[in-house]
Amino acid sequence: MSVAPAISVVMATYNGAALLPETLASLQAQTFPDWELVAVDDGSHDETVAVLRGWGDPRIRVIESAVNGGPVVARNRAFAEARGRYVAGLDQDDLCLPDRFAAQIAWLEGNPRTVLVSTATDCLLGGKVRPGQWPRPLTGGLIDWLMLVQNPLVWSSVLFRADAARLLVPFERPECRYVEDFDLYHRLRAFGRIEQIDTVLTRYRIHAGGASQMFNTTMTAHAEALLRERHRALLGEGAPDIAGLLVRHVMAKAPIGSRADLRCLFDGIAVLRAHFGAQHRDAETLALVDREISRLWWRVCRAGVRSGRLPLRHAIASRHPDAAICDARAVDMVTSGMIGAVRAAFLAGKGG
Repeated sequence: MSVAPAISVVMATYNGAALLPETLASLQAQTFPDWELVAVDDGSHDETVAVLRGWGDPRIRVIESAVNGGPVVARNRAFAEARGRYVAGLDQDDLCLPDRFAAQIAWLEGNPRTVLVSTATDCLLGGKVRPGQWPRPLTGGLIDWLMLVQNPLVWSSVLFRADAARLLVPFERPECRYVEDFDLYHRLRAFGRIEQIDTVLTRYRIHAGGASQMFNTTMTAHAEALLRERHRALLGEGAPDIAGLLVRHVMAKAPIGSRADLRCLFDGIAVLRAHFGAQHRDAETLALVDREISRLWWRVCRAGVRSGRLPLRHAIASRHPDAAICDARAVDMVTSGMIGAVRAAFLAGKGG
């Protein structure tokens, strides 16, 4: 390994002793070996530090925080200590597949206009691998669109150029806690394209203790503020105020409960799409964007219909022209309508 490694992996750790060994083993299995792990422990009360220090790999650097400052503070400290020309995101409970770093290094070195590259990601739930829940394949243009309506990337899958990230002060913004990675992608985009390798090279672990499973009040508020800020930066004060609807019904996947909210959401998305289309003339990108809007319409409708709060006929009647009805399979529509009707009857019987 060179004195200054090619890749610095930045990691905030906190009470992760149970799952951390599997994550460290996945790092050691990388076919590209020129990396360091800068792990900042955020005041763990378990054996996390002992696991890190006892691993026996000189590429692992451990920094202990005297007080718990939260993951943003810990990652900012880790980034300040990073020596690599590339920086990799990795949470203490997620896994890298062996060729992850090799593929991402090759991509960035072959595409100098790209500032960040992620990989496709599967989920790990109860020890079983399940298909990822993120749209794919993702082109750079589709990523640009999706970042207007949701976070399309997994933090533990990204590799980006350190020299670009060092221009950001701070590295991650504390006021964006719980959506700090999404905010970082928006800020890095000013320095180059964001791309994705459409090969599963990361596994994202889903478990009750994961921060992303706790879509709490703080996370909701910060995600709304971030999207609202981005929309106003593009469209000014006349931007559609749909950030709250996007966070609740697209990012948090809460069922939409009214025809008015559904129309408001997709009318706002149409405004964003019109602006995006004026800035991006590539027909292939715009076709992918329209396809994703169409898929999103049915995903949002399906959750609302099945909850019993949005009748199927209202969902269909509220369909925006950019959403193709063919994205809802007939069997799924009928089944969703029946489930919704039963739940609606149940809710009516309870008076709610």
